[in-house]
Amino acid sequence: MAVKKWVAKVDTESTYPEEHLFTKDAETIAKHLASKKVSPKGPASGMRMLNYYINRGGKNLIKERHAELEKAKGILSGIIAKQNAKTAPKKAPAKKTAAKSPGKKAAVKKSSARS
Repeated sequence: MAVKKWVAKVDTESTYPEEHLFTKDAETIAKHLASKKVSPKGPASGMRMLNYYINRGGKNLIKERHAELEKAKGILSGIIAKQNAKTAPKKAPAKKTAAKSPGKKAAVKKSSARS
């Protein structure tokens, strides 16, 4: 009796990738996964989908395909970073306080005259 894996039942309503998307080049994969049409909740959702696909493929992915998918992850990560930089709230610069450091007194050496 074959054991059915839970991943076979996973279905999502939040993402809509086109058929055979993961067989394309890295730039196309990243661009599509970052689009609002495919990932309405943002490119991070697309990244989760890509990771899921890679993990589900596991050892069955050929090296070249795995490398291309990893390249797509890098591109998509850059897209997410740019988006986060644009939407991150601007922080007020921290106030610089003049720390009072105890003044060091120069040690004065007394030279002793030897006779």
